[in-house]
Amino acid sequence: MLHIDDTKQMGTIFNIQKYSVHDGPGIRTLVFLKGCPLRCSWCSNPESQVFTPELAYNPGKCLGQDKCSRCKNVCPENAIGFAQDGKAAIDRARCTHCTENCVPHCPALALITYGEKQSVATVIDAVEQDSMFYTRSGGGLTLSGGEPLAQPEFSLALLREARKRRIKTSIETCGCTSLEVMVEAAKFLNSMMFDIKHSNSEKHAAATGHGNEKIIANFLAVAKLFPNLPIVVRTPVIPGFNDDEACITGIASLVREARQSRPLDGAGITYELLPYHRLGTQKYLFLGREAPLGDATLDTSVFTTLARLAGEMTKA
Repeated sequence: MLHIDDTKQMGTIFNIQKYSVHDGPGIRTLVFLKGCPLRCSWCSNPESQVFTPELAYNPGKCLGQDKCSRCKNVCPENAIGFAQDGKAAIDRARCTHCTENCVPHCPALALITYGEKQSVATVIDAVEQDSMFYTRSGGGLTLSGGEPLAQPEFSLALLREARKRRIKTSIETCGCTSLEVMVEAAKFLNSMMFDIKHSNSEKHAAATGHGNEKIIANFLAVAKLFPNLPIVVRTPVIPGFNDDEACITGIASLVREARQSRPLDGAGITYELLPYHRLGTQKYLFLGREAPLGDATLDTSVFTTLARLAGEMTKA
């Protein structure tokens, strides 16, 4: 695959999170990329869905019209006004997310930019700052999102550059990309976290906007083509979507199929369930959107039963 100097590749990220211990082996630095082909109704990172930078607004920090009106004065689209309580109000129909105008003029930091163009060199230098923790813990870089492989040139360049610098790599992927990109990424990975959200394609499409055929095919292919690559298959258990035994049984069967395709019959493939949470609710509000699942909650006893079932079905 032809590519320019990897360090000069540009991509759009919305966060670099250091000292994570839940997203791959050891202590990790997570790089969150913008853009995703799916629109999961439970998404906890709504700011990751579109590829371009977005304007977010935290009204709790706004100083109010009587103290400040700088954002309104600099908005070229006249998209910012004031509500009856005196706080800034954004007309989302007018806003073009030209955050370079309003965000720098907000002294209270009520206006936020989700997403920034950065080079591989800038990102990898930030990751490398914590190399001492990686050495001691077996950690490294984890690409997340969004779907990191939705920016394939940038993600692949990051992985190649990390390999050059002997930084161990992992990825959190929904698997909804081309097999070519998936295989190319796997060449530079030390581990992978692969989300499989539902075993039924129609139900998957209803909740995410995309069927699961490509996702499942990519998972089975990578598991077979890279028999030494550790893969953690993860299913977020969502109330009313996949919190039933039939779905979890179907996914567990796929995990067993993938394990059986490896020479050592399952080496390096594990399955875990993740409980639904509402940690992304506030970010929906900041983006002027409603959280699709509202106040939905997951029955903890149901989750415990499903987790036990998944463990029993995929036991080595």
